[in-house]
Amino acid sequence: MRILVTNDDGIDSIGLHVLVREMCDLDGDHEIIVAAPDREFSGAGAALGALHLIQPEVHRSRIPDCDAETWTVNGPPGLCVMFARLGAFGAPFDLIVSGINPGANVGRAVYHSGTIGATLTGRNGHVSGVAVSQSVKGFSVEGQAWDEMVKDLHWESAASVAKAVVQSLVDDMPTETVVVNINVPDLPIDDLEGWRHAEVGVQPPRTVASAELTPIPGKTEAYKVTMQWGEKLDLDEGTDGRIVEDGYVAISYLTRLEHHERPDMAHADKALDTLLG
Repeated sequence: MRILVTNDDGIDSIGLHVLVREMCDLDGDHEIIVAAPDREFSGAGAALGALHLIQPEVHRSRIPDCDAETWTVNGPPGLCVMFARLGAFGAPFDLIVSGINPGANVGRAVYHSGTIGATLTGRNGHVSGVAVSQSVKGFSVEGQAWDEMVKDLHWESAASVAKAVVQSLVDDMPTETVVVNINVPDLPIDDLEGWRHAEVGVQPPRTVASAELTPIPGKTEAYKVTMQWGEKLDLDEGTDGRIVEDGYVAISYLTRLEHHERPDMAHADKALDTLLG
């Protein structure tokens, strides 16, 4: 089985290195290929970037203490996955593993996370994926985390959980494409309360509360955007963010993007019938 490992924090991320080494220790005969951005792409979602401006380049790289074939791409994780699907890194991949992201990707952060975006890009090509994130104590905003808050993260806890989930998939891959979003509390593995299936919440644990334009001295009609963080939110029971806060690993399946009939949108249907009917 061929497994692609990527992330949105760049090739030098500690979380990526810990995850790759754990993937290299899976049971069975598996080929691990790493293709990660050459720099930070947090918040990129499933973006590919403006390819005519990026003029994509791929360079060989290396992760210490690991023999996995490793590449960097000068674009977001979604682009890394797209190139992999198109054969840039050899034969087709059977699974995409993305992470470990510093900061939980819960609530609406699911829409913006490059960590998750990589697996959703794979889903479009019918390749299953696992996205894994490690929560941050004290401060985590929209899936982002400050450097001083991540230096002592329990990376190995998230890596161990990811390995267990990935091993289960490679041992018995579902017939239908699956995307698993894993969020792990920042605790030693023995201190975790357990795990729960989680509903994707509306809110992350903490949000950006406001954005204010501040003039840039010496520049005409130019402004910096000053953001203020809101207070910690009281999350609903059963949501991914709340489950992580309670000390459990949160598991969400982000497998399908489907149309749903909406009777309350009949006025839009009528407008389209009038225009195009």
